[in-house]
Amino acid sequence: MPSTTTNVPRVYVACLASYNAGRLHGRWLDAVDLDELREGVAVMLAASPAPDAEEWAIHDHEGFGPLRLSEYESLERVAELGAAIADHGPAFATYASHIGQDHATPEGFEEAFRGEWQSEREFAEELARDLGYLAEIDGNPLAYHIDWESWARELFCGDYWSADAPGGFRWIFASC
Repeated sequence: MPSTTTNVPRVYVACLASYNAGRLHGRWLDAVDLDELREGVAVMLAASPAPDAEEWAIHDHEGFGPLRLSEYESLERVAELGAAIADHGPAFATYASHIGQDHATPEGFEEAFRGEWQSEREFAEELARDLGYLAEIDGNPLAYHIDWESWARELFCGDYWSADAPGGFRWIFASC
């Protein structure tokens, strides 16, 4: 069983020749650098007890959050996703799962990600302040009452989306 104390996304690659012969042979590899992944697969296949081992498959993965890798996912895509998760944290995996992992890029994430908030309402209030909507009414006792829950609901019906984050927080994303 692999260590789960690491924050680096990892994959378990298995030798298919060994697997088809009824033996388990494989290794856990960090999934953030394409060259290291390729080298790790080559080393694993070279150490296989099966003669002429050439084929491999991904039999498990960790650190990819809600993303599901297929057993024949390309090492290029695994390294791209793994590096983005290592750079941006688990929020990237949630973003990629929401928009589709084949379309997720670090640039798209950076454009969409608005941060971590206590609630959608808290985000809506801060957004209103940042946009200057409250300049006229802040501190004015005769100001209108704002239904923040309703406004937050409106924002999250199309312009934004959110997902659970650790510690009871919400990750907020723009619907780009």
